Amino acid sequence: MTFFLLLGALIALLWLGMPMFAALFVLPLAILFQVEGAVPALGEMVVGKLDGYLLVAIPLFMLMAHVMVRGKVVDDLYNAAFVLLRRVRGGVGIATVAACTIFAAISGSSVATALTIGKIAIPQMLRYGMSRKGAFGVVAGGGTLGILIPPSAPMVLYAYVTETSVAALFLAGLVPGLLMALMFAAYCFITEGRAVVPADDPPPEAAHLALARAGWSLSLPIFVLGGIYLGVFTATEAAGTGTLYALFIAAVIYRTLTWRDLVHGVQEATRTSAMLLLIIAGAAIYGYMLTKLLVPQQLTQLVADLGLSRTGFLIAMMVLLFLLGLVLESFSIILLTMPAILPLLDVLGIDKVWYGVLLTLSLEMALISPPVALNLVVIKAITGAPLGEVNRSILPYMLMLAFGTLMLIAFPDIALWLPRISGYGG
Repeated sequence: MTFFLLLGALIALLWLGMPMFAALFVLPLAILFQVEGAVPALGEMVVGKLDGYLLVAIPLFMLMAHVMVRGKVVDDLYNAAFVLLRRVRGGVGIATVAACTIFAAISGSSVATALTIGKIAIPQMLRYGMSRKGAFGVVAGGGTLGILIPPSAPMVLYAYVTETSVAALFLAGLVPGLLMALMFAAYCFITEGRAVVPADDPPPEAAHLALARAGWSLSLPIFVLGGIYLGVFTATEAAGTGTLYALFIAAVIYRTLTWRDLVHGVQEATRTSAMLLLIIAGAAIYGYMLTKLLVPQQLTQLVADLGLSRTGFLIAMMVLLFLLGLVLESFSIILLTMPAILPLLDVLGIDKVWYGVLLTLSLEMALISPPVALNLVVIKAITGAPLGEVNRSILPYMLMLAFGTLMLIAFPDIALWLPRISGYGG
């Protein structure tokens, strides 16, 4: 099958050390010159793909998260969750899940969620008697919520590629994200009962202060997502106004954000965005190559020949996406697979919003699956623990994510109910 041969060739180039954007240019250009002798209107093709207003939202959401982290606003977020949940059985683990869930609604990044919350939460969980396996696992698993609970940078890119409503995708990811958070919290409740917090820790005055200050962290996702859903502004406008609001909180209310912090945040968001734009440019040529080689039509015929049902196709795709996630990052997977898969969604009658949430869940599993497993690498960097020990901690969370994916395949209304009643279709 042409699609899988091309995918294998691309992965081979990456293993040889070629950057993703370069591989996406070299492979399709080489094949197109071999097949057609030229690539017409290459510049127009690339510029046309990059000329998207929605793409501006991605660096702005990244900058918003950097501002909140560098301004140390997120510290109060975990402290408040800890104060509220510390008396519950397994409360320190549940507080970490709660903090990951809320920070996911700020950062839009799984790695950023695992890194930011992990730095604060892992020492706290170990201090109060939570097992090392439990502490590492809950941060790795909770961190995956960063790309499922809105706003989500991969969902913004998926919406751009598939011309799907961002608001509908954000709404569709909300209920599955909260359900996964509840499953993670329930697991902590069942398995980590020995973690006990003394009655006077933290002191009452510190507890009240943490709760009061956390209101600013909580107000940011409400402001951003509420504005989108109420139609006050678009996703791109929400990213811009959300960044300004984050700057106001960190620089004016907290007074912890320095010019140096802001410059570093802008540099990091710019660096990541530049990488993404180069990949999108390469993906435009890659998609053109797939079209010229009739790959979408071949895949459609393959599905027809195999007699795959909608459910069978979705399960097969989730497995493929998971395997790709072992060697590729989420942005690349979306850009590489959607040009070929998008026509199949229409043929099989699969809702694009539903598929977008399923895709995100598969990417979440890949984020905590060796050998790449960026969330696990982050935890190793934070704790200095052997990578083998960190790897062993994530099996329960992988199983829960797999169960959540199967539930969503069986019951699509888990994702589509909220967009439907909100008037966004789905």
